[in-house]
Amino acid sequence: MSDLDLFGESSTGDQSGSQAGDLLAPEASAPLAARMRPRTLDEFRGQEQLLGEGKALRVMLEKKAPASMILWGPPGSGKTTLARIIAAECDVTFVAFSAVTEGIARVREIIAEADTRKKATGRRTILFCDEIHRFNKAQQDAFLPHVEAGTVILVGATTENPSFEIVRPLLSRAPVYVLEPLAPEAVRSILEAALQDVPRGLGSRELGADEGALSFLAEAADGDARRALGVLEAAASLVEAGGTLDRAVLVEALQHRFAAYDKSGEEHYNLISALHKAIRGSDPDGALYWLARMLDGGEDPLYIARRLVRMASEDIGLSDPDALGVAVSARDAYHFLGSPEGELALAQAVLYLATAPKSNRAYTAWKRARQAARETPAAPVPLHIRNAPTDLMKELGYSAGYRYDPDEEDGVADQRYLPEGLEEARFYEPGRYGFERTVAERLRWWAERRRGGGEGRGEEGRTSGDDT
Repeated sequence: MSDLDLFGESSTGDQSGSQAGDLLAPEASAPLAARMRPRTLDEFRGQEQLLGEGKALRVMLEKKAPASMILWGPPGSGKTTLARIIAAECDVTFVAFSAVTEGIARVREIIAEADTRKKATGRRTILFCDEIHRFNKAQQDAFLPHVEAGTVILVGATTENPSFEIVRPLLSRAPVYVLEPLAPEAVRSILEAALQDVPRGLGSRELGADEGALSFLAEAADGDARRALGVLEAAASLVEAGGTLDRAVLVEALQHRFAAYDKSGEEHYNLISALHKAIRGSDPDGALYWLARMLDGGEDPLYIARRLVRMASEDIGLSDPDALGVAVSARDAYHFLGSPEGELALAQAVLYLATAPKSNRAYTAWKRARQAARETPAAPVPLHIRNAPTDLMKELGYSAGYRYDPDEEDGVADQRYLPEGLEEARFYEPGRYGFERTVAERLRWWAERRRGGGEGRGEEGRTSGDDT
């Protein structure tokens, strides 16, 4: 969904910024969210990290020196409204543009108009590009010469991480300012103002609100003021003038609280990272919470199952060899049962992995072995462990000297299995916890017999490195 405005749709076209009220005044028939759109900086709620005393955007406004920027934040956090206020406070022309509905041809028109305006009157133009991440690299590059020349002041708005979505040359010319979801206190303040405001809000209906009702809505809005005002307006339509808004009415208007989650965007990666790290950190409660957030947000459960299988090897490995089997079984169970029944199998696997002993020794051993293999791709297989299916191969020494371990005393032969130059390489060092303690004892015992009772690598494996 396009995040066109904190409290309403943005309009496209040339708009004078001479008066904040003229620039930001909505139609009388507009939705409540549009009517309550902040008209001045004093009305704007939240984003103190940008607008507090001495902060970057506050200083910019005080100096009336607007500059190109990227505003990154979730829907309803005030990106478009802030851009409009900047234009009004700095007395520049504001032209809104949506990368969702318009193309590069419209950008060229706006830039040509801005160039003519600047040459004729000296008046500068803010080109506000909503959903700028929807433009591809070539389209974003089209802004560069005009931003560089000062023809336009580009203010781009995006809900996606600019690091992934905005080209680097543009980021170097337009610093990123991060808008946070509005705090519940800020959303509640906006709701209270909407109930009391007569010309713009619901004040003429003289509605009351039960104690805790507005706080409930402020929390349910997930930091989105536009959504909160939309629900408030819907709830107001369910009661008579002079009536009272209670929690039941707000729940009816709210209908369903959609999770703030994008299966292909940054939040997807943030949540799977949180789940992975909670499991790695042996926190079953945190792991279950992030699992629930992902499933409620519409994530593919089989994607989660695949990641759990990976975690079982990466973070647990041989400290609990059963972990991999549990993760694979959970995947199979979900595939067999589907939702919602199969989700319990995923929860069970998450609990098992979170409470299992942790070791990344298998993971690091594999990385070391792969690195060694890539550094020595032509190292010959030692003759004694080569296959010798023909007489010629046997004559060439293939398999010569090979000793069959089960026939040896204690079942261990004194022979090596790595190529020349890597005979003493150690890729796997078992950890000190869980089943790996047993593995370390086995390796030490085998090493002692291969070397006539000397120190084995298993002992070193039990004391070296950090377990994770």
